Amino acid sequence: MKKQTGFTLIELVIVVVILGFLAVTAIPKFLDLTDQAKEANIEGMAGGFATAVSLVRAQWEAEGRPVDGTSRNIVEYDGTEVLLTTEDDANNVRPGYVVATTGGVNAGAGLGGGFTVANCIEIWQNILQQPPGISSNVADLNGASGGQFNYLAAFSGGTDDGAVCQYYLKETLPQTGGSYTNPGFDVSATAVGNSFTYQPSNSSVVVYVNN
Repeated sequence: MKKQTGFTLIELVIVVVILGFLAVTAIPKFLDLTDQAKEANIEGMAGGFATAVSLVRAQWEAEGRPVDGTSRNIVEYDGTEVLLTTEDDANNVRPGYVVATTGGVNAGAGLGGGFTVANCIEIWQNILQQPPGISSNVADLNGASGGQFNYLAAFSGGTDDGAVCQYYLKETLPQTGGSYTNPGFDVSATAVGNSFTYQPSNSSVVVYVNN
């Protein structure tokens, strides 16, 4: 009869050691790639957002700075009429940057007041082509339909140059007990999550990478 042979104990130990070395070297590289992907995601979205804001402003300029019947700066962008900032040097507001749709939320003044996180979401949904799902309520991200939301919106200020939107990438938000928590508006040095901000008064878009 033919003698059957198998692995010796020493051979098995050698295989385990080799696999251990591979794990030690490969896993950190994999984690690093994951972080790089998250960073690339937020930078790509911020770049697309900034470009869209510039395109809205460029179209408004090309059309001769149109206004509506109440002297609000408006322009039809990709089939949607949007409201733009009104120049206000005293409050550091430059004209022509999107703040809402003319038929949408808080569309009363160019930035004189009433701007909220709802405006941040409305801007997102109307200047981006096929925008990722977004909510200002972290419960939506943790709910049964959480898979349809990729971003969390936060907000600071309310009027003039103090109004700032912040958009967080969901996968980089802090978690407690397996559920995402809302960091609120936070662009301090100790901030968490990857995000970018949009300041309608001057069109500034700034990226923050913390993961």
